[in-house]
Amino acid sequence: MKINRIATLLAFSASVLTMAGCKDTLDKIDLASANEELVFQNAELAFLNLSFIYDQNLPGWFGVTGIGLGNENSSRLSEEAQADLKYLQGTIVQNDVTDIGVAINKDNNYGRIRTINTFIRGLERSPIPTQPRNQLKGEALFFRAFRYFDLVRIYGGVPLVLTPLQAVGEEARNEAYVPRNSTTECFNQIVADLDSAIAYLPGRWSGNNNWGRITSGAAAAFKARALLYAASPQFNRSDDATKWQRAFAASQQARTILTANNFRLHASFERLWFDEVGNPEAVLVTGYNNGPGTGTSKNNTYDNGTRPAYTGTGGGSNRPTWDLVKAFPMLDGKKPGESTKYPYNLQLFYKNRDPRFGRTIAYNGANWPLNGNANYKIWTYLRGTTSVEPSGATNTGFYLRKAIDPALGINDARYSGNDWIEIRYAEVLLNLAESACGVGNIAEAYTQLKAIRARAGIEAGSDGNYGLQAGMSRAQMFDAILYERQIELAFEGKRFWDLRRWLKMETLNGKRREGLIITLKTTGVPADFATNRDNLDLDFVYTNYFTLTTANGTPTVRVLDSPASFPKGIDWQSKYYFFALPQQSIDNNPQLIQNNTWGGAFDPLQ
Repeated sequence: MKINRIATLLAFSASVLTMAGCKDTLDKIDLASANEELVFQNAELAFLNLSFIYDQNLPGWFGVTGIGLGNENSSRLSEEAQADLKYLQGTIVQNDVTDIGVAINKDNNYGRIRTINTFIRGLERSPIPTQPRNQLKGEALFFRAFRYFDLVRIYGGVPLVLTPLQAVGEEARNEAYVPRNSTTECFNQIVADLDSAIAYLPGRWSGNNNWGRITSGAAAAFKARALLYAASPQFNRSDDATKWQRAFAASQQARTILTANNFRLHASFERLWFDEVGNPEAVLVTGYNNGPGTGTSKNNTYDNGTRPAYTGTGGGSNRPTWDLVKAFPMLDGKKPGESTKYPYNLQLFYKNRDPRFGRTIAYNGANWPLNGNANYKIWTYLRGTTSVEPSGATNTGFYLRKAIDPALGINDARYSGNDWIEIRYAEVLLNLAESACGVGNIAEAYTQLKAIRARAGIEAGSDGNYGLQAGMSRAQMFDAILYERQIELAFEGKRFWDLRRWLKMETLNGKRREGLIITLKTTGVPADFATNRDNLDLDFVYTNYFTLTTANGTPTVRVLDSPASFPKGIDWQSKYYFFALPQQSIDNNPQLIQNNTWGGAFDPLQ
């Protein structure tokens, strides 16, 4: 059985006591309502409770964690997609970011940490033999590190609570008044938990039924991600070389463990989302399953919500902006306008682009196999001022194609169970490249970027650099890596966090996100164009029948961010690099000190 995220919880009752053999971990036990002595009498019962921890903590599509800012599809917090969100309007106030929690709740970060701590305490008191006990503990420690990382990247240092606090009584209340630990202490604890997980966990779990369980490689990859954040300018304003060295060593460790266990880049950038159990690129996975009409199905909602409404029962969400479309390089790896082999032509903007372009972006006239139709073409142009789409037309001119399963029929998209890959092997290589650059090992950074680009299908070029500028400086390489992440990881919940940890969110300030308007000409177009367009040469159609530019040659665009919501355009505030603790949290715990960028005395850089 793969570790599916299905919110089917067993009441811990007499039925538990009659279980024998292996119990399907789709059934989960909430320790808060179960007898600890019974839960931890053997490894099989303990794992049922661990499955509840998996269900609480593994992120969903786009990396959402289910709490506050962490529950936001972060593509809408960058130039990838548009949304009227306060974070980009510059109107966030102290009480808006409640990821730390403002009340006792098992579903907020500290509620989940308490569940994990309770599980770890139960294991330590249990008669379970050392080896299965340590494996279970390693998985729980991973999730404790995951939760603390989610907090630290938002607020900086937070209180480190490593044992379950008592729930009632005056003494218990006073013990719960825990001050904030420094950011450095928090990162060190995250690393310590992950080091233990690495030591306890296997490189791969045996059997398909264990697909999705945390491995030592997943723990190492997450450690590398955490230390990369710690080394990035958001947390490392002085460019401390020791922080980069820790991140580099962690990335090397992650690659070594994963490679030894047959993790690698998938052969196909497009198909990597559709190979589930045993997928070599899937390092950290949230499992779903598809089962129309069954009582145990857990559908990812992504496929159905993203594809055009008229191709299923979806809603055409997650529409890429013209800003993202423009960003993709050309087939030789050079940015648009910089390639001599493939000059950029706005009228034929889709032509000779990095192969990831057509596998990520569904554009007007593109061949996009859907509903089992290998020859399906999507059209998003306007006839006059009206879209030719049957319903729910895209307002950007584009759809997101990445990870949309072409094999699903028109009535089956809502049952899509494709897994979310939170950490791909490609990210492991990109993290390695960035940390290598941080320590001045530019050659290693080149090696990893070239591997990513080679898999994508970019041409190697006569110099074998896959379009990368030769002889880059450290600063130039950092920029090249951030650009590669923008393309490779588009719509994977990484762009906002990358810009934020690099203190580059202000580069978006003043702009409004845009869509491209493509209009059918009113003259010279065949009368049967609508019925015959699928059979015509696309370059000919764009050249002769579509208008994409104004009289002065600039693109005809639709501004997506309204002046009312964005009077200054995007208006990110520098104090958002560390958000404020909500006042209710401070009222609940008088030991908490506010961040110094929000009027307090706590320094999140320490």
